[in-house]
Parts: sequence; C-alpha cells; structure tokens
Amino acid sequence: MLQAAVFDVLRATRCFHKFWEPFSVPITCGNCVFHPGISGTMREVKVKGASDFCTLGADGESSIHSVSTGEDQRCSSSSIKSTPELEKKYVHRVYDAIAPHFSSTRFAKWPKVATFLNSLPSGSLVLDAGCGNGKYLGLNPDCFFVGCDISASLIKICADRGHEVLVADAVNLPYRSDFGDAAISIAVLHHLSTESRRKKAIEELVRVVKKGSLVLITVWAVEQEDKSLVTKWTPLTQKYVEEWIGPGSPRVRSPSAQTLESIPETEDNGSEEQGKEPKQSVPDKLWESISLTSQSDDDSVISQDVKIITNQQEYFVPWHLPYHRAEVSGASACALANGLAKKDDKKGAVVYNRYYHVFCDGELERLASDIDNAVVVDRFFDKSNWCIVLQRTW
Repeated sequence: MLQAAVFDVLRATRCFHKFWEPFSVPITCGNCVFHPGISGTMREVKVKGASDFCTLGADGESSIHSVSTGEDQRCSSSSIKSTPELEKKYVHRVYDAIAPHFSSTRFAKWPKVATFLNSLPSGSLVLDAGCGNGKYLGLNPDCFFVGCDISASLIKICADRGHEVLVADAVNLPYRSDFGDAAISIAVLHHLSTESRRKKAIEELVRVVKKGSLVLITVWAVEQEDKSLVTKWTPLTQKYVEEWIGPGSPRVRSPSAQTLESIPETEDNGSEEQGKEPKQSVPDKLWESISLTSQSDDDSVISQDVKIITNQQEYFVPWHLPYHRAEVSGASACALANGLAKKDDKKGAVVYNRYYHVFCDGELERLASDIDNAVVVDRFFDKSNWCIVLQRTW
C-alpha cells in the first residue's frame, strides 16, 4: 500500500510539471499575472507593456484584463501581431459579450475531432488553441490537455470547469517551442482578418509541438453544404489589406429593402466554413436580388444566385443574444451604445456581428505549404469545414 501511495505521489508530481513546463511567459488569472516558478510556486507581478481588452466581470461591470506581451513580441512585426480593430470589435468583444449563451450551444463533439484526439498515444500533452468553452479539453482521459483562447469570458468558463487554461492570442502563443505532443485549432483561423495572421497562427501551432507531432486545423468553408445559408450572412464590400489595423468600423454593404434573416445558432449549424479573400466586392444589386428571392419558394432561383457569390469570402455572421441573456448594465448595453450591436425586437434579441473569412478549397493547404518544417498528411471536408492534419518534420 505504501508503494502504491508513493507511485501516486510521483505520478501527480510528473503531471504537475507536465502542465506547467510549457509556459514560457506569464499566466493571466483575473486582474493578476503570474509566473510559474521552477518549484511550481507562483509569484504575482505587475503588468508592463501589456495589451488590454474589455471583459464583463461577475458583477456585470466591464473590466480590463491584460496579457504581458514580452520582449519577443515587441521585436516582432507589428503588421502581424498587432490585432486589427476589425478583430477587436467583431471577434474579441463579441465573444466576451455572448460567452455564456455561446457556451450553452457548444457541447457536441465533432466525430472527426474526437477520432483525432482518441488516436493520440497515452500520456500525450495536447494544446487546444482557441479552446472556446473547453468542450474538447479532457476528451481523451489518457492525455493531458492545456487550452487558450482570446476571450477571457470563455476562459473563465473553462477554468470554472477545472481545465488548465489561459488567455492568449493565436498568433502569439505563450508556450515554449517543442513542448506539445499534439495541437488542435478548431474553428479559429477564420476569425483572423489577414492572410499573414492566418499563416502566423499555423506557424505558431507547429512551433509549439515536437518533431513528428500532429496538428489538426479546421476552418469554415466557402463551399457550404446548405448553400442558402450564405444568403443569410452580411458580406463585406471591401477587402481588408495586410496593413489595415487602423481605427474605425468596417464598411458594409447598403442593405436592400429586405433584411437578411440571421442563421439560427444551434449545435447542428455551428459547423465551420472556409474561403479566400475576394478579388472584388459583390455588387449591391446582386445582394438585393438574393435577399429578395431568398424568401421565395423557388429553391432553384436561390441556388443559381448563390453560385454567383462563391468568390465572396469576408462576412459578418450574426449572433442573436436573447434579451433575457443580455446583461443590461454590462457588455450588451455598452455594445448597443457604441453601435457594435443592435436590437431586434421581433426576435427579442441583441444582434452581434461576428467577422469571418471563410476558406475556399485548397486555401488552407496553400497557407500550410509555405511552412518549412511541416507537411500536410491529411485533408478532408467535414460538416461544411475544410480540415487538415499537419506533421512537424524538424
């Protein structure tokens, strides 16, 4: 019995160090930042040169949390690691505001992702970059999981469930190189607004895993299985160039007399899609035609119109936050006041727009092929998502 107890202690010690060894930069917890020490203890430090973002505190008031950027980030290219306003407003702030409601709709595990995780060797250390509410963390009980996400509100949900998580940016992962045995990025890259940032996120996933390790990436696809869904999104009428990181809201098309319906957000239609950046904007006349015919019973007319817009890849996809789930004195009230959300009294909801760059066939592989130390070992289309599996070669 004594021998068994000693074994349990040794195993727990190894697990503890396996969890904390990857972290090469401070860990954010609430309003504080901690540095894991060699002995496993943690010390509180003040944050300098940190990037700020707004979250909703437990008391319903907005608060600012910070993540230390580190010397390496300050020396890197600002055009890649500086977060565009588009992402701050229509990704980060949106998910912070809708986190509890979003989490309640995200519980089913995709079979392909589950198969990948369950195929990993026992004892593998797995990173879920962009873990959301943590539905994949701990899926394989024989593996160790760590997760990160840009949304502090979603990370709080993960932490409350007992997961090892922290707030981090996908293009600047706060982990040392060569630490993980595998990594996943599920429905993340399509929220990055420039090609250089999407490529950098892939490079980061490859960097943090060991030689020979696998990385699974999934993104929303242009080639939706239900083509009519695309007509319910709002297309952006200008392509955001690499250098665009300045202030201001993106310009969207002038709506026609008919308002586009929003997509019901359920687990079934939460699938991911992918695409390329548009070479030119879609004429307003075409979108007016689509919105006017989308409510008709003539499915053939809808399908013909949708074929014309397959080159469009930049969209706002709506999220309807029911009034009873919206914090009147918190993030939703702030978003309404700033024009980042609008009321839909008909549906009884606050409507947020989420930015998506949907990927086209071959685009994800093309980005990955530019990475010297990784090869694509598998690709597939699943639930309106393009997916690849990368293997680090050196």
